[in-house]
Amino acid sequence: MLSKGLHHYWNDIINTMHEGLIVIAPDGTIVMANQSFELLTGYTSTDLIGKPCTMLDCDACEHAIQSEIKQNWWCALFDPNHPGIKQCQCNLTKKDGTYMPALKNACVLRDEQGNPLGSVETITDISELRRMDQEIAHLSRQLNSEEGFYGIIGTSSIMQQVFDIILKVGSSNAPVIIYGESGTGKELVANAIHWSGMRKDKAYVPFNCAALNESLLESELFGHVKGSFTGAYRHRIGRFEAANGGDIFLDEIGDIPLSIQVKLLRILDSKEFERVGEHKPIKSDVRIITATNKNLEQLVAQNKFRDDLFFRINIIPIFLPPLRERAEDIPVLVNTFINRLMSKTGKNITGLSKETMGLFMAYKWPGNIRELKGALEYAFVIAEKGLIHINHLPRKVTMKSGINESAPLVAGPALTNNPLSLKKDELISALQQSNGNQSQAARILGVNRVTVWNRIKKYNLNLKKIIIS
Repeated sequence: MLSKGLHHYWNDIINTMHEGLIVIAPDGTIVMANQSFELLTGYTSTDLIGKPCTMLDCDACEHAIQSEIKQNWWCALFDPNHPGIKQCQCNLTKKDGTYMPALKNACVLRDEQGNPLGSVETITDISELRRMDQEIAHLSRQLNSEEGFYGIIGTSSIMQQVFDIILKVGSSNAPVIIYGESGTGKELVANAIHWSGMRKDKAYVPFNCAALNESLLESELFGHVKGSFTGAYRHRIGRFEAANGGDIFLDEIGDIPLSIQVKLLRILDSKEFERVGEHKPIKSDVRIITATNKNLEQLVAQNKFRDDLFFRINIIPIFLPPLRERAEDIPVLVNTFINRLMSKTGKNITGLSKETMGLFMAYKWPGNIRELKGALEYAFVIAEKGLIHINHLPRKVTMKSGINESAPLVAGPALTNNPLSLKKDELISALQQSNGNQSQAARILGVNRVTVWNRIKKYNLNLKKIIIS
């Protein structure tokens, strides 16, 4: 009695499922689809029933290769030698032409003689899972970046102005372009624009435009359909499709070829694009954030960048200052990076010596924050504990810039004009390391030999006792 009742309400039962479900006949015809499948794909039962399942354009379907030595099975799943069960991740094409990332479970139903009666497929939309994976990855990267403004470290007035602009553009859909030298933190600014803005609950897709050649770049940005070119074995969701509803960050926008610039202009104007190998327009509602370390106006004058695209992306410019123009931020940056490196390495390195901090303040940092961070990472490898001294730094940082790269950098006015900055214990430590060699001790401390000699006299040090100890 119960089984008869269940059979009577079978359609109601399957329509309560959260997953999409379709039943496919042995010839590949769709014979049933539940309501969840309709909601997921945008197709109605009328659109589906009686139509071949290939209309869904699943990029994981196992179409048999027709040949004289193979059985004439339209799908390998129905082959008697196939286990008849398959689970995979795939991309289904929805009615509006967009791709839906899905987890598909397929099972062939057979009679007592093993003949296929059809197959049942359940479809789970995993697009939200992919978005959550992306957010988790972002949060993981931010675990060590909790200080400052969305991971951006800076207390100078010029950086406070940048933070203020970031907060204001977050409530806008207008394109943003970030100008700045390499290593100034343009990617962090783009992250902050997204996570402080009204699209923060949607996708954030970063991409470096200089990473790929023209053909691969087009596929990465706009996606491609299976078979559109050699090696295109599956559908690919492009960055613009993945960012639908959210923000896309295009770093190194000045390196994009002219042919791709035309397509970017179309997206900005009409919010439409076409996948590689397909001529069906796809809608994508994204806010574009770009960044460059190049002079785009100069590229426009050289006909290397389209002027119409330049005017479309240059709506809200943000200018990131180089580190040499915000030297007052160096101490807080140093403290932040040292704390992170101490936590990561377990080394008891407490900070910079006064001479080293003076060098950091005087150095021009052509590689900006990235170079500063790299110098400290190098120092953490060389130094054992205590303070970081000048001899613990990379050679490039300790050399005179543009004068004589083979000559050690003497401590400069801020240091040599302040002889009291050389502490007695630091001097003794340097003399012990150099076995009493005053020239070598001077190099260790980043000062000249005369300063070392004067300090030995000032502190009335006995070199023999220092060497023996």
